[in-house]
Parts: sequence; C-alpha cells; structure tokens
Amino acid sequence: MAIGTYGTVRPSDVSPEDVEIVMVYAPTRDQTDLISQKRLDATTILKPYFDSEYPTEILGGLYNLTLPASEFTSLGYYTLYLRPAQIRTKINDCGVLSALPNVKGIVVNLDDVPDDFRNKFEVPQELVGYRVEYLNNSQKVPNFFRIITSSFFCEPIVTNEVNTSQKSIRYRYVDNNTNLVFLTLSPSSSPSNKTNATPFIGQPNQSIIISNTYFNPTTLEIEIAEHDISTLAIGLFGNQTKSVEDGVYTLYDPSNNIYRQYNLFEVRNQFNELLYEVREDRNDDIDISKNFDNIIE
Repeated sequence: MAIGTYGTVRPSDVSPEDVEIVMVYAPTRDQTDLISQKRLDATTILKPYFDSEYPTEILGGLYNLTLPASEFTSLGYYTLYLRPAQIRTKINDCGVLSALPNVKGIVVNLDDVPDDFRNKFEVPQELVGYRVEYLNNSQKVPNFFRIITSSFFCEPIVTNEVNTSQKSIRYRYVDNNTNLVFLTLSPSSSPSNKTNATPFIGQPNQSIIISNTYFNPTTLEIEIAEHDISTLAIGLFGNQTKSVEDGVYTLYDPSNNIYRQYNLFEVRNQFNELLYEVREDRNDDIDISKNFDNIIE
C-alpha cells in the first residue's frame, strides 16, 4: 500500500474581521509589569494584498499593517499580538438530537452572541473548524479545547423517556425562525474501548470562547525611538553651519531644512581661563535666518 506525503501549511487568506490585535506597551525592556494594554481595530489598520495577475484573489499570507501614529505617542516598546478574533458567549444547553440520540452537542442562543459575530452563527456550517475553549469562574481552562464539526439551527422538542413517565428535552434541526444553534464537537463520543468515558463538551450556562483556526497567533515588536539611522546620519554626514558671530551651530536634513540648532560657547573663570566648551540645545528656539541656501548664496 502506498503512503502519500502531504503538506499541511498554507498561507492564510483570513479576513481582517476575523483578526484581533492586542497592543501592549512598556517604556523599557526591563519593565516586567503591564503598563498599558489596548485592542486595535483590525478592520481599519489591516488590509490584504490582492494578486496583480488575478485581481479578485487575495494574495494569501501578505497583509499591510498601517499603524496609527496617534497610538504610538510615547518612546518605548510596543508589542502587537495578532490572534484569531474571540467570540465570547455561553452555553445555553447541552443535549442530543432527537433523531440521532448518539449525537451530542452544545446549544448557543444568538441573543448571547455579540452583534459583530452573529452573522457567523446565522449561516449553517459557517463555524465548522472553529475552536471552543471553556471558562470556569471567569478563568479559562488551560490547554483544553474542542473543535466544532457542524452548526445548524435547531429547536427544542419534548420526548418521552423509554419505560418511564418522565419527559426530556431534545433538539431537532430546522431551517430558520429560531435563535438556537446546535454545535457538534470533536471529540464528543466515547472511545470504543471504554464506552462510559464520555468526553467533556461543556455544561449549561458555562462561558466559552469560540475562535477561528485560520492562522496561528503571532507577535510583532515595534520600538519607538527618538532617533533612527537616518536622523543619526544627519549629524554625521549632513550639511552643517556655525555662525562665528553668535555661535549658533545648525544641522540640516537631506533637503537642507533646519533639523536641529545648538548654542556653542565657552565657560571661563574669573581669571579668563577656559573651563568648558558647551553645546546647548536650542530646542524650539530656532533661528530661521540660518537657512542653508541663504548662507551659501
């Protein structure tokens, strides 16, 4: 029997609506405490590239991240955590299908789903492949999840138990006119070697997190510094002038605009002995008469 080898890694063509971007700021690398955390709107700053040869096709895996300057106002280190968007909701009920009692699943009420994600629950099978994580007392159960294998609208029906007068609630699939969605999960069936070991799929009123599995979470570190290579090059290789009369030292950018100005002067003692040579930053007190083009002309 031949055994084929298949690749499983593919570039993601995820929609920005399915991405969540968390920004964490720290002024230095030594900072261990959380300074600030904020969520950025991925739909406005993350844009996919389209294939130039096939303009209607997204160039999978390649995205343009436009960072708003208003969010990066302080010097330091910004860590961007890009992860699948999280849908926080709760389990309305855990049950089985009336026609197929062996099929177990969880029921989600659309009223408990955030408005931005309701459309995913309203389309049958749209949630197939999504991951379900569970919370206990507002804390996520670590390293435990289930995968959604089907999602359809459903409605509850009352059925009689076998050999008893008791009744139970089961579910059946419907096309629409309901707020309930039945999600089957994997694994949800007992192993053949131990039929009473039913896998845990949740319990009624338990909070859950549903997220897509389109891509792996990734992090980007952005350093906001006062100077970069280009500004340092201005001080080393750019045009410079020094006014002999008033001691104003001026640095110019590649377009010969005034980049920075300093006052150069000497400090002497009462015996007129030179003690210090000083370069003082003029900050915003710029002498515009020291324009480079005016000086050399």
